[in-house]
Amino acid sequence: MEQRIGSSSQPLEGAGFDPAFVPGLTSPVTEEPEDTKPAEEKDVEREEVDSEADEQETPADEEEPSDGPVFEASDRRAKIVADHKGVRLALDDQQCEFRWDEIGAIETESPRFGKRYTITVHTPDRRWYPIEIEATARSRFQEWDTQLDAVLDAYFEEDAD
Repeated sequence: MEQRIGSSSQPLEGAGFDPAFVPGLTSPVTEEPEDTKPAEEKDVEREEVDSEADEQETPADEEEPSDGPVFEASDRRAKIVADHKGVRLALDDQQCEFRWDEIGAIETESPRFGKRYTITVHTPDRRWYPIEIEATARSRFQEWDTQLDAVLDAYFEEDAD
């Protein structure tokens, strides 16, 4: 008599395990073993994966050098970069990027007291994304305003309605 080690039950199929499963309309998706693909297709897939890995190793920043102005400000948690590509905000492990055509306005605010410089990116769909950068000294606020104005003058174009 043969004995099997492990469960003798078959894997369950249905909506609990496949969110695309709709009883009566679709049949459950069954996985096909990888051995069913011809050897030629496997070689083509490996070449595509290798070429994608090579493309990912090349940083995007090195592809397009720009001679225009760049604004960059950061502290221990937050960072903002504005250049020819657009505006990139980062706070801890969260990041977002805006192309120049996605930006409605950029607003800066320096507090009366304290060292937190606030930059807010406004989008045309009435959303805003503020970020606060802690400066080493209050004198940095004027320097950052000047650098940001140079970038906005070079890249940001307001729609003339």
